[in-house]
Amino acid sequence: MGLLYHLISRDEWAVAADPYVPVGFGDLGFIHLSTSDQVDIPGRALFAGRDDVVLLVLDPDSLDDVRFEEGVPPTPGVLFPHLYGPLPHAAVLDVLPYRA
Repeated sequence: MGLLYHLISRDEWAVAADPYVPVGFGDLGFIHLSTSDQVDIPGRALFAGRDDVVLLVLDPDSLDDVRFEEGVPPTPGVLFPHLYGPLPHAAVLDVLPYRA
């Protein structure tokens, strides 16, 4: 599996506990991730026009339970990686600016 990615506001990441558990995690039960080919799907849907977003570059070998499933909402024919559990800061290889 190649690198995985997670979009988050710069301010939220700046204060994120280790391990990171996003608001709403309890409702979904997972953290939405993306492959390199998928990043712009949630980027455009959730963060269009914003300049306060960062892209976390993740080492998939440092994540315990990643499953490829339909997104929320589903994108026909696309399975997204979902992390079932918190995101340890040690899995973050880089933090890059992101703009959709």
